[in-house]
Amino acid sequence: MKYLNFLSLVLMLTLTACQGQDKSKTISTDQSISKIEVIDFYGTHRCVTCEAIEVNTKFTVDNYYPAEQEKGTIVFKTVNVDKDENYDIAERFEASGTALFINVIKDGTETHIDLTNFAFSKGKDKEVFSKELKVKIDNELKKL
Repeated sequence: MKYLNFLSLVLMLTLTACQGQDKSKTISTDQSISKIEVIDFYGTHRCVTCEAIEVNTKFTVDNYYPAEQEKGTIVFKTVNVDKDENYDIAERFEASGTALFINVIKDGTETHIDLTNFAFSKGKDKEVFSKELKVKIDNELKKL
């Protein structure tokens, strides 16, 4: 019984340790740029769900938006927050571990849309994750 309680505690801590807070915000940038960045932040040591988030995000962007990627309207990035060279971008998005953001850049303004909670709740279900992420990206594309 103690073993089951211990396993439950470890599982609960593992699942909640990667969860992020809502960090959506807006910042000014170059006014000549209009695009969407889909950014997958991660740490060096990742859980299965963290890895699935990257795979399923890349799948979605590559399969539904090849023309937009070719034009530079949509960009998919992965950022290891543990690397020194990524400190500034991780700080800008307040990402300290796994996090998923859509960064909408329009008319000199960046809008950070935090999809971390969505990503963790749907991350291991490729079909559902991809379908719902596509809807979120489509909604932001309409605003460009």
